[in-house]
Amino acid sequence: MQTGTAEDRVASEGVPSGDIATALRIGLRGLAKAVTVISCRHGSKRYAMTATAVNEVSMDPPSMLICVHRLASLFAPLCDGAHFSINILQASQAEISALCSGKARGEARFAVGSWCDSSLGPPYLKEAQSSFVCRNVSKLEFGTHGIFVGQVEQVLMRPQNDPLVYMDGRYGAFASTLTPGISGRPYEGGSQCAKR
Repeated sequence: MQTGTAEDRVASEGVPSGDIATALRIGLRGLAKAVTVISCRHGSKRYAMTATAVNEVSMDPPSMLICVHRLASLFAPLCDGAHFSINILQASQAEISALCSGKARGEARFAVGSWCDSSLGPPYLKEAQSSFVCRNVSKLEFGTHGIFVGQVEQVLMRPQNDPLVYMDGRYGAFASTLTPGISGRPYEGGSQCAKR
């Protein structure tokens, strides 16, 4: 008979107890990601949402992808082809992240910061660490989310890198503890993989 929560069993046994989705969710809490706000304009309305499910795709052509839940207000405009901006937040911009992740709705999400219109259309955050203005070129729906690929048309950057980071349900900042050129210690825990 198993006791404890699913999280306890995953942590102690290292394997999911029959629920891969729960195990995945727990495992991903250890993946530190830069916090971004995805923004777009559709007709006269502006939309913004906080996201960490953002990644580069290719440098030729320069492109990024974003994953957006079907229930997010941003989903329908993106499905209609709205172009978008990916704004990497600075460590000091947790309030903007909170506004765009449910604390505010609609235009109130743009109450903090200087939001400018890009030449392509979507708004971008002037004070962001970096902003990537993207042409919406491809869409794939999978499970609960839409995956949108944007061809990067414009890049705006601040001189210093100090991104807001999210991990294990908390905000933080990046702190380098490794000397450049020196790798961290290899993983020593758990069972060894079988050699083939």
